[in-house]
Amino acid sequence: MAHLAQRRSENVSGDFYVDSTCIDCDTCRWMAGEVFYAAGDQSAVYHQPVNEQERLRAMQALLSCPTASIGTVEKPTDIKAVQQSFPIPIAENVYHCGYHAESSFGAASYLIQRPEGNVLVDSPRFAPSLVRQLEAMGGIRYLYLTHRDDVADHQKFRAHFGCDRLLHQEEITASTRSIEKPLAGTDPIQLEPDLLIIPVPGHTRGHTVLLYRNQFLFTGDHLAWSDQQHQLIAFRYACWYSWSELTKSMQKLLDYSFEWVLPGHGRRFHSDRQTMAQQLEKCIAWMENQ
Repeated sequence: MAHLAQRRSENVSGDFYVDSTCIDCDTCRWMAGEVFYAAGDQSAVYHQPVNEQERLRAMQALLSCPTASIGTVEKPTDIKAVQQSFPIPIAENVYHCGYHAESSFGAASYLIQRPEGNVLVDSPRFAPSLVRQLEAMGGIRYLYLTHRDDVADHQKFRAHFGCDRLLHQEEITASTRSIEKPLAGTDPIQLEPDLLIIPVPGHTRGHTVLLYRNQFLFTGDHLAWSDQQHQLIAFRYACWYSWSELTKSMQKLLDYSFEWVLPGHGRRFHSDRQTMAQQLEKCIAWMENQ
């Protein structure tokens, strides 16, 4: 819960504000970029919502903030309606779960709604309002975890939904040693006809990405769009295993065709397949020069 007494001076006057507990995870800035901006090493409000859509996005960011650092001066009267807007549609049957976890440094998680069983990609907070929405959408069949950093409340989702958790064995720690489906090796794993898991060691030793229907690539902390560099990037200064292996893993993705990059950290990217391939090649060239 944000505290008005800790309201940052960088906020403009008005209802919404960010307090000094912000960890600079970027969540609010990409969820509601018309309201929040970077001010120093934290976020702040530079524009108060002036219409229904801006307010909805600002409230969604408020609920998604992993440290509850966003607050309002007036008690919101629309909180239940905002809770019911989650998961937030991205495209077709793919959704952003919101409710980011501090233990994952505000990483995004996603839901794929499938007749054969829904897939939760990385773990959000186990928020009761989100859980109710997921129940209404058919529950969770698989909880796919890209790597060790973004597992958050995986145990609570397993206990509640009985879902099978998937994580590469190189990423397993004390908190994940009970997962149902440990992954192994460096070859692609066809989980279902429409779900392909691709090992991409680099950011961490056992990092994997998930390709859904040859259209949506869920990339964890392997690949993301940078608004600052205006291109796809890997995280050079958050590479915990091997930059050279990360570069090789990125080259492997040239063998696949997709239209969406949906990361845990960083910005999403959507384009036609040809442009996506060109952007991936540009990313690799940039990586080779780092």
